[in-house]
Amino acid sequence: MSTNSAPVAWLTQESYNRLKSELEHLSGPGRTEIVARIEQARSEGDLKENGGYHAAKEEQGKAEARIRQLTHLLNNAHVGEAPADNGVVEPGMMVSAKIAGDVENFLLGSREVAGDTDIDVYSEKSPLGAAIQGKKAGDTVIYAAPNGKQITVEIISATPYVG
Repeated sequence: MSTNSAPVAWLTQESYNRLKSELEHLSGPGRTEIVARIEQARSEGDLKENGGYHAAKEEQGKAEARIRQLTHLLNNAHVGEAPADNGVVEPGMMVSAKIAGDVENFLLGSREVAGDTDIDVYSEKSPLGAAIQGKKAGDTVIYAAPNGKQITVEIISATPYVG
């Protein structure tokens, strides 16, 4: 894989379907609603002091950015079942690890898989994710945090994320 390649995100079929529905809404009815609000606000006169117009334009910018993000994610995602329950750390696994002495539980993979939950998520491309990928319970690794500090991580367990 070249360094220019887009990273592939692992998504459950449920996550993929949820994100695809969001994309379809944003790029169809969602766009139409925002354009209608912009036109309504525009018809109210002076745009310099028209708060409704500026709010609608800002919302339009955010929606277009989300459309681009979802399109990229869905086009580059690996969709499938959770990884095998073999205790090996890989995308799609809930990991329990002792990190710098504290036990943490997190999902290794894409934030989008966790949806609206409050689960901590680490990308497999992050320094921590890259260091622990392929490890299993009982393994200990040391990785360099972005601040340069060496951090010890002991894998306690890795089980498939079931959402």
